[in-house]
Amino acid sequence: MADKDHGILKPTVPEIEIEEEELTQEEMMELYAKSMCNLEEGRVVKGSVVKLGTKEAIVDVGLKSEGIVPLSEFKRPEDLKVGDEIEVFLEETEDDEGFAVLSKQKADFLRVWDNIKAAYDNGSPVDGVINRRVRGGMIVDLLGVDAFLPGSQIDLHPIKDMDRLITSSFRFKIIKLNWKRRNIVVSRRAILEEEREEARTQLLKELEVDQEREGIVKNITDFGAFVDLGGVDGLLHITDMSWGRVIHPSELVAIGDKVKTKVIGIDREKMRVSLGMKQLTPYPWENIEQKYPVGSRVRGKVVSITDYGAFVELEKGVEGLIHISEMAWTRRIHHPSQVVAIGDVLDAVVLSTDKENERISLGLKQTVPDPWETLEERYPVGGVLSGKVRTITNFGAFVEIEDGIDGLVHISDMSWTKRISHPSEVVKRGEKVDVVVLSIDKENRRISLGMKQTEEDPLEDFIHTTEIGNEMQGKVAELLEQGLIVDLDQDVRGFVPFSHLVRENMSVPADKYGVGEELSLVLIEVNTESRRVILSEKAFYQAQGAVAEETDKDPRTARPKKRRERKKARRRDREGDEAFEGESA
Repeated sequence: MADKDHGILKPTVPEIEIEEEELTQEEMMELYAKSMCNLEEGRVVKGSVVKLGTKEAIVDVGLKSEGIVPLSEFKRPEDLKVGDEIEVFLEETEDDEGFAVLSKQKADFLRVWDNIKAAYDNGSPVDGVINRRVRGGMIVDLLGVDAFLPGSQIDLHPIKDMDRLITSSFRFKIIKLNWKRRNIVVSRRAILEEEREEARTQLLKELEVDQEREGIVKNITDFGAFVDLGGVDGLLHITDMSWGRVIHPSELVAIGDKVKTKVIGIDREKMRVSLGMKQLTPYPWENIEQKYPVGSRVRGKVVSITDYGAFVELEKGVEGLIHISEMAWTRRIHHPSQVVAIGDVLDAVVLSTDKENERISLGLKQTVPDPWETLEERYPVGGVLSGKVRTITNFGAFVEIEDGIDGLVHISDMSWTKRISHPSEVVKRGEKVDVVVLSIDKENRRISLGMKQTEEDPLEDFIHTTEIGNEMQGKVAELLEQGLIVDLDQDVRGFVPFSHLVRENMSVPADKYGVGEELSLVLIEVNTESRRVILSEKAFYQAQGAVAEETDKDPRTARPKKRRERKKARRRDREGDEAFEGESA
């Protein structure tokens, strides 16, 4: 018979009183066979270490030959020595080479199988120690046997340095069990999730709005950070991190940081918590009118630039806008970056405050004197100065007299005598010209300039050297319905009304006269206010004693016009005067 001890078989020899010398070889083999029948394959048996090699141990379990057990199957192979009694699993009594096939790992597995199976069925946690790292996870000593801990089941979050967990003790949950393969898979994450769920439930009962809570930053996104409050994750939105400007949450927090927050919202059904950091500090726009009164000078840092202006941070959470129109008194600015850059520290003047909309308007140009206030002193009316033609329009040309300040030379102030259709006939862009200051309007920021005023008025000289009734020659410059524009000496132009022309049978002067034609004329009127110089061809021939009768006849032998034609001519004269006045203006 064999002694049974918890399923472990120990071979015994039957007590047969017989002298050794009386046993035959057959009888000895029979006795050995009887003893071997007590060792069953597939059972745990006890054996003795008889020899140790570099990679294996030779174990005697009472069979006719010893078995070989790899040292890798022992938990502490360095402590093993010859003569130690160990438990092994007997897989086969003899292999092809005559050795017993033994396994230390299987023996260990069978020894704790009942406890492991019970923990698996009940979902009970089991204590274990992480022994070493392997591909895809770690090996855990669980009740004396090896269990596999996948990397995804180590913690709630990925672990970068798994080696630091070696020799650490934790509680594990058995999530997979395979008897045939002797395979045990455990999870630490399952334990942590259960603990977190319990903590979350309890924490949600305790949380209230306006509570201050400390937590650990566990994740950062573009829109905020998630903070672990101890079982419950709260969202700290980027807009609730600071009263000031925040481009990205990573500017203020990092993963693993311990932060103090305030609960600003709770959704118990969806288990969501909203957190805030800026709510722990006073609202910076409170009493903003007293802190930054209109007209006061302030200093700030440029934190943002747009197409329409620059934002200046006066303090955390308070920014003012310098509009592009408030950056310079006279300088033409196409983009704020021409004046300021991000990071610049500058002075500005408060123009207005709006607490309700959290807005402050600032002015940069107000920190220096307005050049228009002293413009009359620097450029008195009547003074002559030089400037560069910057822009040409249909009605005149803008001349820059200093950086950012332009004056307008109207087309009517470009020449005393020439009829100008477009300013480009007189000036070109970029050309430097002399001008006279005619007027300054500080309120509307306008300056009127004149070019013709830099020269003497030829009409004044004409008046002083010419008398009414003087005869003179004129060259036809323009043909109007009401008469002729003629060029005289001294760069003066005059007008010959239709009624003062001598050629008959014409509906308009162009029927009988041509541009460039020389005419003999008499000066009959000069008006300095309206700048009118009126001439008469008829007066010249009357002075000679005759008036043209027809266009094809000699004007000196022409007959007088009829009464109806004279009325018609007088009407045209009036219209001609008006046209000439407009031309002179």
